[in-house]
Amino acid sequence: MGDGSIHRGISMMMSANPELQEKLSIEFIVSDFTFVDLNSVGGDLSVLKGLMTQASNTRVHRWLSAAGRRLAQFGVSLIVLAAILVTFGMIIGADAHLFENPKAYQLAGEVHVFRDSARVTAHTIRGDNDHGFSVDTAEFSAETSGQIRVAFPADSSAFDVSIAPHANTPVPVANDGQPIIAISDIESGFGAFKQFLLANGVADAALNWKFGKGHLVLVGDFVDRGASTTQVLWAAYKLEQSARQSGGTVHFIIGNHEIKNLQANFQTANEKYFHIAGILGKQQVQLFDDRSVLGQWLSSKNVVEVINGVAFVHGGLHPDIAKYGSSVEEINRIVREGYRIPYYSPVTVTKESFLRSGTTGPAWYRGYFKDDLSQQQVEQGLKAVGARAVVVGHTLQGKVNSRYDNKVFAIDVKHPKDYLTSFPFRSSEGLLIKDGKFFRLTEDGGTRPL
Repeated sequence: MGDGSIHRGISMMMSANPELQEKLSIEFIVSDFTFVDLNSVGGDLSVLKGLMTQASNTRVHRWLSAAGRRLAQFGVSLIVLAAILVTFGMIIGADAHLFENPKAYQLAGEVHVFRDSARVTAHTIRGDNDHGFSVDTAEFSAETSGQIRVAFPADSSAFDVSIAPHANTPVPVANDGQPIIAISDIESGFGAFKQFLLANGVADAALNWKFGKGHLVLVGDFVDRGASTTQVLWAAYKLEQSARQSGGTVHFIIGNHEIKNLQANFQTANEKYFHIAGILGKQQVQLFDDRSVLGQWLSSKNVVEVINGVAFVHGGLHPDIAKYGSSVEEINRIVREGYRIPYYSPVTVTKESFLRSGTTGPAWYRGYFKDDLSQQQVEQGLKAVGARAVVVGHTLQGKVNSRYDNKVFAIDVKHPKDYLTSFPFRSSEGLLIKDGKFFRLTEDGGTRPL
């Protein structure tokens, strides 16, 4: 029944009932804010109430319909906005962490080893928050190769590592024509690191070397931003020894985050390592100090190496590096001497400050991606270290790619995290150099020419 019929019904009812007409001299709303003067109509009161209820129901129905339409429009707008935000996030490389596995905070099985002049002491954490923690301690001579077992909580696996008597600085230049595999910015992701090694024939499940006389180059930032820092470092430590026994070589290139850890800058380290240090009766800085086996090992490493004519450096080679006329050996010595000294900007730039700088230093430089460099400037930096091309990490890419006429190869991608499920889903990549040609490697062992 429409509003017009309701109005006519009320008028007829009021006309037939003068008494009601006299008693009711008010106005009321029947629908759509329409006012009716009851003195102008007459009728039966019960019928009037029915008509008024029907009018009220009609109004409620219309209001609900309008509200439903507005809600639907809001929902569509919200979906469109979310799609725009997701697309924009993917373009700029952002992702969302959807789920975190609580095993990330399992401390049992963490191993840290310390050395003094006479002995090596290995501390292994046992227990949990519910039952309390304890530390198993093993000691052996500093001149022998003691063994530790490193646990990986994510899949309850473990691997054995022999502790070498010494940490020696590697030779920074090699020319043997052997194939090279490079990967960077693992950021404490042991599971992704191990899977990449297995898929590309570098190592087996026990982290024994399988790459013959080839080179594995780890191009910095293997620590921080994850919960498996020690597992990643012990894996690289073991691979280095296993490769040497088979005629191969592991090259661990120091990145800016390794330098941060050596300088006790733990702003991006997982919080669990603060508590691990406490359980061991130490401060976090001591986990990588000059008595820690891992700290000694990291501080012996180079910031740039040249293998078969290709430079490997975490950040990049600033064109002005050529002005100082430093050899690869000198560059590494100067930067190594500053590994444990926090950098500051001096009034006068020196060779030392230039190479250790958080802007121009080889572990930090982003000029290949942030500056408007010419081809000549890029090649100027390469010439300074005697290289025909350079492989870098540090600056995130959508995939492994080449730039500047195949002079710069960028290999920093988002690797999967051990305990975090993210969207968009992550996938590891690396670089293969074989017979003078460059290939993009995928986590399933696939290759793509570059």
